[in-house]
Amino acid sequence: MKQSRFTEERIIAILREHEAGSTTGDVCRKHGISSATFYKWKAKYGGLDVSEARRLKVLTDENAKLKKLLAEAMLDNAMLKDLNSKKLVTPVAKRQAVAYLCSSFEVSQRRACAVIGADRTSVRYRSVRPDDVVIRARLRELANIRRRFGYRRLLLLLRIDGVSINHKKLRRLYAEERLQVRRRGGRKKALGTRAPMTLPHGPNHRWSLDFVSDTLTDSRRFRMLAVVDDFTRECIALVADTSLSGTRVGRELDAVIARRGPPLTIVSDNGTEFTSMAILRWSQQTSIEWHYIAPGKPQQNAFVESFNGRLRDELLNETLFSSLNHAREVLAEWQDDYNTIRPHSAIGNLPPAAYAKLHASDMQRDGPHELIWGSAPRPVASPSHTGSNDQRILPVAG
Repeated sequence: MKQSRFTEERIIAILREHEAGSTTGDVCRKHGISSATFYKWKAKYGGLDVSEARRLKVLTDENAKLKKLLAEAMLDNAMLKDLNSKKLVTPVAKRQAVAYLCSSFEVSQRRACAVIGADRTSVRYRSVRPDDVVIRARLRELANIRRRFGYRRLLLLLRIDGVSINHKKLRRLYAEERLQVRRRGGRKKALGTRAPMTLPHGPNHRWSLDFVSDTLTDSRRFRMLAVVDDFTRECIALVADTSLSGTRVGRELDAVIARRGPPLTIVSDNGTEFTSMAILRWSQQTSIEWHYIAPGKPQQNAFVESFNGRLRDELLNETLFSSLNHAREVLAEWQDDYNTIRPHSAIGNLPPAAYAKLHASDMQRDGPHELIWGSAPRPVASPSHTGSNDQRILPVAG
């Protein structure tokens, strides 16, 4: 910035001449200034002496410096926020960040490096290494085929293909391509079947399981295990307790099987109780197929979900349970009413127990896992997404 030829002392002296009786025009002609400049000086320095004028100039300069520092700090903060708080660890990431800041905020490379704490020599460095495109492509191809292989086994496969490469270089390429094998966490869970699920052909052909929760009057929560026969729509078990583990689920299923025989298939969601080791052992010991619906697809377990809706609407929302024993008594009464008295629109407005008794004589078992149709009408479901023309096939679960 060009320095003015008029110092504070000279400006105050000029103003004193005007105060002594000289006209504004004479003062301006004598010192070679315009009237606008004179009145600007008068507004700024009028009534001040030399020391006060110097102090005012110092304060003005300091204020300008503070404004500049504040503006620069705000700009630095804006640049860091625009980087979205990404960890800039590798030199490549820092080079990309510096290039982005220089183009977006129109700052110098020196300023961008200072903001992110990067060394300018590292940012300006240009690698002379070969890019190894062929090796990288082959490494990605092998990693896609052998998903659980680490870089050591992939190195053996590359050497079989005739590629000569140092193991340390391969490890670097392996890390740059982000091919690290993810460690499998968690315990082993029951997997069940992911095959298309057929519609039930008769009683005990398929059961559906799900949990429902509610609250007692003292704010304690309890859960209910609902077991529904998908063909007859019977509620064959409605167990209430404060906690229902996988072992307890298997024990309750054993009690139901002792009363009415084993089912061919059991359907449930992917809750921790149903995917526990206890259920896995129970399914293997009983040789009962366990089908898991796709995660987030409760419509694939529509029979028990419909029952849960009726249970919630007709009983849970209408009743206050004072204790767990009270809840069990009321649930048992409602279960008996649901099975023996309440008409069900999906089975011709008959109670589930009457519908089961009606079709018990029409169904004949041919072996432990095959059911033959009698004269009863067959239920219809939408065709599966796998191209099957059998209308008794549900969409694929998972």
